[in-house]
Amino acid sequence: MANRSAKDYWLVGTQFFLFFLFLFPTKFLFKVAAFLQIPSLISSILGFIIVLIALFNLDKSLTAFPTPKNNSELITSGLYKYVRHPIYTGILLTVFAYSIYSASIPRLIISLMLLILLYFKTNYEEYKLSQKYPDYYAYKARTGRFIPNL
Repeated sequence: MANRSAKDYWLVGTQFFLFFLFLFPTKFLFKVAAFLQIPSLISSILGFIIVLIALFNLDKSLTAFPTPKNNSELITSGLYKYVRHPIYTGILLTVFAYSIYSASIPRLIISLMLLILLYFKTNYEEYKLSQKYPDYYAYKARTGRFIPNL
């Protein structure tokens, strides 16, 4: 078991609280152009598929916490070859696209809050990963955080 701090629990707890809030329907809606309905729904589904693939790529190294597991290894293959945090990329694509599809102002606000939270969570996570894996700096230099380096 990894040596988790209060910060680990706070980040994960806040993340799951925002996921929970995202599930509630709302009456605060905005107008969405009809031509955006299908592409936003498809993008949301694509984001969810990215999350699933990235979960499988991590295999035994999977943890919701920023601090890596003691017996984990640095994964740099699969989707991790292109981005350092594909699970978060998929989550963000899913929530933003679904917010547009559902035309929900509160969901859009929660999506922005998740983006901010995941930015700070990845900063902390990358600090922890660089402590555990000396190769992490080279991996970080060649790989984008949420989107591939172009």
